[in-house]
Amino acid sequence: MEYSYKCGCRGRGLCAKGSNTGHYGQLNTFNYLADIPENQEVTDLVEVQFKNTRKGYFHNVNNLPLQNGDLVAVEATAGHDIGTVTLTGKLVALQIRKANLKSSEEIRRIYRIARPNDLERYEAAKAREHETMIKSRQIAKELGLEMKIGDVEYQGDGNKAIFYYIADGRVDFRQLIKVLAEEFRVRIEMKQIGARQEAGRIGGFGPCGRELCCATWMKNFVSVGTGSARFQYLSLNPQKLAGQCAKLKCCMNYEVDQYIEAGQKLLQKDIILQSQEGDYYFFKADVLSGMITYSTDKRLAANLVTVTAERAHEIWEMNKKGEKPETIEAGGRKEPERPVDLATQDDLNRFDKKKKKKKKKKPQHQNNAENNAQHAAKDKEPKNA
Repeated sequence: MEYSYKCGCRGRGLCAKGSNTGHYGQLNTFNYLADIPENQEVTDLVEVQFKNTRKGYFHNVNNLPLQNGDLVAVEATAGHDIGTVTLTGKLVALQIRKANLKSSEEIRRIYRIARPNDLERYEAAKAREHETMIKSRQIAKELGLEMKIGDVEYQGDGNKAIFYYIADGRVDFRQLIKVLAEEFRVRIEMKQIGARQEAGRIGGFGPCGRELCCATWMKNFVSVGTGSARFQYLSLNPQKLAGQCAKLKCCMNYEVDQYIEAGQKLLQKDIILQSQEGDYYFFKADVLSGMITYSTDKRLAANLVTVTAERAHEIWEMNKKGEKPETIEAGGRKEPERPVDLATQDDLNRFDKKKKKKKKKKPQHQNNAENNAQHAAKDKEPKNA
C-alpha cells in the first residue's frame, strides 16, 4: 500500500520528512505530522539522536529550519556534541513526557547546523573509538577490575569519552579513571549498562529473522520471568528461551497479557474431572483456542481426550453435585473408526488370471525349408489323366 503526501518524497511510500533512514533510524519514531506546515511552529523542542541508544532533547533557540536527518551541533557538558535530528514539532513534547525529564534545565540548546570542520572533528573522534575500547579493556584487566568495557563513545568535539561497561557487582574504578584520563587526554565518564543494553548497542538478528528489538525500537527494558513462559505453556528450555544477551527473550512479554486473560476461562490444572470411565487429569491446553487435553494417567499421556473449556466447566459443575457423566467427551464416546483394509476392496485373484501364450515366430530359414518340402511333395503326386 502506498501513501501519497505532498512532501517531495518522490513516490517512496511513507512521508520522507517523517521517517529516519540510515544508521540513525535505530530508535526511529515516525513523525506523521512532519508534512504539516504548522507543526514546527508549535514548539521549538527538537529530538536529537547520538550514537546507538542515546537520545537528547534540545531547544531550537535560533529558529533553524531543521528536518529529520540534519546533523547539528548541540550544547554539551564541556564543548559541543554532534547528533542527528530525529523528531521535530508536536510529537517531541510527547517523547519528553515519556522520557521523564525531571526539570527543564536538562534541556539544552542547539547551536547550529554542523559545519564541515565540525564533521571532520566528529569523524576523527569516531575513528578513535574502537582502538580506545581495546586499550581500556587491557588497562582494566591490568588493574584487576571485574568489569567488561563493551563500548566507547566520543563526544562530537573529541573532548569527552563515555565508557559503557558491564559488571555483576559494584566496581571501584577511581584508579581506572585516572589512568584513562592520562592515556587518552579526554574527560572520562563511566556508564554501567546491562546485558540487554549491550546487545542493543552491538546489534544483530533474532531467531525470528528480524533485527533485534533492543537494537531497533526498545529503549526501556522490563524484567522477564519464567512465569511468562508458563502462562504461554512454553517449554522451559533455556537454549530456546534465551536471547543473544543470554537473558530471557523480551518478546515473551509481548503476548503474556492476552494469554493470562484467555487462561482465566480455563479450569485450573489441579482440578480432576471424574466420569464413569474413570478420572481424567490435566495434560496440556491450547489457551487461545480454549481447548484442554486430559489424560487418564497423572504422569503419562494415556487415553488423551480433548474437550472445550465450556465442556470442562460443565463436567466440573456436575462433579461438585456428585454426578458423573458417562464420558467427558461431548455427545458421548464415539466408536473408533476401524482401519480400512485396502486388500479387501478388490478381488485378490485379479492378478492370477492366465495370460494367453503368444506363438513364437519360427526363423526365416526354417520357414523356407518347410515351404520347399511342401512344393516337392506336390510335384511327386500323380496327375490325373
